[in-house]
Amino acid sequence: MKKFWFSCVMVLSLGLAIAFGQADKKEGEKKDDKEAKPAKSDAKEVAVIKTTEGEMVVEFWPEVAPKTVENFKTLAKKGFYDGTCFHRVIKGFMIQGGDPLTKDPSKEDHWGEGGPGYQIKAEFNDRSHVRGVISMARSSDPDSAGSQFFICHGNPTSLDHKYTAFGKLLKGDDVLEKIATTKTHPPDRPDKRIGIESVKILPADSAK
Repeated sequence: MKKFWFSCVMVLSLGLAIAFGQADKKEGEKKDDKEAKPAKSDAKEVAVIKTTEGEMVVEFWPEVAPKTVENFKTLAKKGFYDGTCFHRVIKGFMIQGGDPLTKDPSKEDHWGEGGPGYQIKAEFNDRSHVRGVISMARSSDPDSAGSQFFICHGNPTSLDHKYTAFGKLLKGDDVLEKIATTKTHPPDRPDKRIGIESVKILPADSAK
């Protein structure tokens, strides 16, 4: 009887030890999981587009066009847009820029044909093309966007679901108006150079 009782006690003790050991292991695994996953940053960023006519501040829509937003930010951080210009301006429609070929005036005949050397897939979404919206320019191929973008001056909603809208002006509507109403000559080329001096990606709070 004593042996049986001792055996029961031993089995119970062993069972408790295993149970506590498994609990400690699970707790350790949970802790490791928390440490392995860095806290996700909710910090919002904006683009500050400094032009020869003034500054425009653009907010991004990563919730509807994440890859497009990331591509624009990556190019901007590399200084890709610095020194380019708005090469196509149509009053009541849009202003277009982002072509690296516009850095060289001698290549004006080819302005509008340049890009970063790769193309990104379209992310058509339900955000409408209205005044101040920034969207990706492309050729007839939906997946041919690269670096060129346009900012709507009018409300060209006919472009909805055909071009990737990925943000909108927060500030600088007066600058948009100034650029969009500048005098032009064929093919929709501004008479004077509308330069993009820089595009900076900054925390939204710092651009207020």
